[in-house]
Amino acid sequence: MKTLCISGGRVIDPSQNLDRVIDLWIRDGKIVGVGPQPGLPPMERIDAGGKIVCPGLIDMHVHLREPGREEDETIATGTAAALAGGVTSVVCMPNTEPALDNQASAEFIYLQAERAGQAHVFPLGAITKARQGAELAEFGGLVAGGAVGFTDDGAPVVSAEIMRRAFEYCRMFDKPILSHCEDLDLTRGAVMNEGIVSAQLGLRGYPAVAEEIFIHRDIALAEATGGRLHIQHVSTAGGVEIIRAAKARKVRVTAEAAPHHFTLTDECLRGFDSNFKMSPPLRTQRDVAAILAGLVDGTLDAIATDHAPHAPEKKLRELDQAPNGVIGLETVLPVSIKALLEPGHLTWMELLRKLTEAPARILDLPKGTLKPGADADVTIIDPNLEWTIDPSTFQSKSRNCPFAGWRVRGRAVTVLVCGQVKYSLPK
Repeated sequence: MKTLCISGGRVIDPSQNLDRVIDLWIRDGKIVGVGPQPGLPPMERIDAGGKIVCPGLIDMHVHLREPGREEDETIATGTAAALAGGVTSVVCMPNTEPALDNQASAEFIYLQAERAGQAHVFPLGAITKARQGAELAEFGGLVAGGAVGFTDDGAPVVSAEIMRRAFEYCRMFDKPILSHCEDLDLTRGAVMNEGIVSAQLGLRGYPAVAEEIFIHRDIALAEATGGRLHIQHVSTAGGVEIIRAAKARKVRVTAEAAPHHFTLTDECLRGFDSNFKMSPPLRTQRDVAAILAGLVDGTLDAIATDHAPHAPEKKLRELDQAPNGVIGLETVLPVSIKALLEPGHLTWMELLRKLTEAPARILDLPKGTLKPGADADVTIIDPNLEWTIDPSTFQSKSRNCPFAGWRVRGRAVTVLVCGQVKYSLPK
């Protein structure tokens, strides 16, 4: 039996409300426990003195692009990027080509992830066939293939009747619906947030209400059906308020925020740089403040990157022609530290909960914990390591990072998956 001791680190495990400087023991890829383990001599030891030891991070909103757009990213490169960011479990979106809308397509994701041999990958199935919004996908087959939830991410389900049926079917499997909230009639041709900056730049705007209308609708449908709803990439102050009110009514709703939406504003588009173009778009400082408040009070349960890689030549097109999306797997930790931890909005325990226990709970993943018997997915963080974000050094195939040049503090230095060291920061 292979035994490993991660010694001297500050072990933070939100699933157990554990925050102590203590040894963590691993045997045969599983967590044994913390503290002294008599009769269990370590065959290997990792010195984590001065570092934080936590469950492997979970990113519940990632576009891996495979199959169909391997020029942007693959499961192999995306999971390598994940490990470099301290992420050991990735939840991938179904907006591939073809869409992940049947059992075989879900099984393909697991097979490719196993071949890559890096981070775990959990697929989400499409709500509708080919993500066209016209006919429900084969939910039973997708669940059998390993889908952990359902979304047409990248496109809303326009029909309220189809969305209602999706909630009803999902109740049979106790799986959540993850909703991309956008009224397409209000966003057609939009390039950026609708507001003062879009007017000054002469660019078509994406109004906040376009997101909020569908948040309202899907919460109403979840409330009517008793279904589980998760709101993806919340970007507006109004959206946060709607979700907060729904939670007060005990609606089964959870929500996520992406780092770019709690750090950047539409002012970034003044340079016409497409690395700041995404959907939903960067909003105003008022919206940023509301998202920060939602993260603090628990209205927004999780932090997820919406990692959306695009090959460099695609992002080099004119702003109105360039695709939406930014990468985030390799920057989620330091950007969250800079925006949430350093100003005192969240503690380490609270921040790590939004990156581990919360996404695991929302999607019923057997991850995000250091409890005895759990898979030994572990991230070791140097909280004091200062570095400059340089996308040219990333593991991702793409470079569309909105945080290039940022001076940040904190980085994953060692990452274990099932007890094996899969990533070590180069010296």
